[in-house]
Amino acid sequence: MNKPVVMIAAGGTGGHLFPAFALTEELGRRGYDVDLVTDVRADQYGIEFPGRTAHQVPSATLRGRSPVAIARTAMTLLRGVFHARALVKSQKPSVMVGFGGYPTVPPLLAARLCGVPFVIHEANAVMGRANRLLVRLASKIAVSFEKTKHLEGTGLDKVRLVGMPVRDAVLAAAVPYKAPTASGALSLLVFGGSQGARAFADIVPDALAGMSEEDRKRIRLVQQVREEDMDRVSTAYGAVGITAELATFFSDLPKRMAEAHLIVSRSGASTVAETAVLGRPAIYVPFPHALDNDQLENATRIQDVGGGWCIEQKDFTPDRLRDEISRLSSDANILGGAARAARSVGEPGAVAKLADVIEELRR
Repeated sequence: MNKPVVMIAAGGTGGHLFPAFALTEELGRRGYDVDLVTDVRADQYGIEFPGRTAHQVPSATLRGRSPVAIARTAMTLLRGVFHARALVKSQKPSVMVGFGGYPTVPPLLAARLCGVPFVIHEANAVMGRANRLLVRLASKIAVSFEKTKHLEGTGLDKVRLVGMPVRDAVLAAAVPYKAPTASGALSLLVFGGSQGARAFADIVPDALAGMSEEDRKRIRLVQQVREEDMDRVSTAYGAVGITAELATFFSDLPKRMAEAHLIVSRSGASTVAETAVLGRPAIYVPFPHALDNDQLENATRIQDVGGGWCIEQKDFTPDRLRDEISRLSSDANILGGAARAARSVGEPGAVAKLADVIEELRR
């Protein structure tokens, strides 16, 4: 007997692919075959897609508002719709799921043309532009935050609060938080999302270099660094005697997060969700150039419950970061309280709730 098929559409960033992979793992346990539809290779982050197969369809992100840019994007998306329509007809999914980003537009429009119900999942506290294009066509809308901007006017009977799905590797890494002792090692993890962040290469070395020699000796640093920044960052840490493990990407990042006393990171939806599920205190530095400022919204929501601290990039200086790390690392009660607060808003059951929404459509 053939298994029912679910197709998942996701853009090529870790913030889209990681929850897609999490849902694939859950649906696999429930007896589904799952295909991924994306615009890039699904294994680019060193993590093999856990479903049946991955398909690539043409897609494009709107860059600029000139008539030429709009026409070029529209033509690429149209080609993607025709490609995805043939894919939907051949694979015959019972439901499709989209995780945001313009690469989800062609397959979800193709699903609509073929009469296949689809769910869109919004990871952030601000609904993305691609999801806004699709929201009125969707059968169900799954959200991560109870208050999601730009969801106004949508039929609330279609909306389900599920949270942000996290991968099995994150759930497996979850262990109770142990705050650092006053004289013990401080495990510090710094990463800038799936692509790294130049700002962290610019600011973090100077911040740590400005700490006292005693405090520098406590630090056990793990930092994601872009290839083009690696030499200068490595040299900077070596010059001040800081023990640092540097890499362009960590395939075991959930384990690294669980081992950290304090995290410094961007505040993409996947990062915030995984940090909350693990219950780890974090200093969030939102990416400042997002069109809808979604990362600032994500970080602010966590800060408001006491689970972390938000520093906007315009305020992210070596002195500010140094003072924050020194303050936090000297008081285990502050770090422990933030860890508990973060854990209180984590949603380890989000992926099961989203899978339930999918099964609801199949009934």
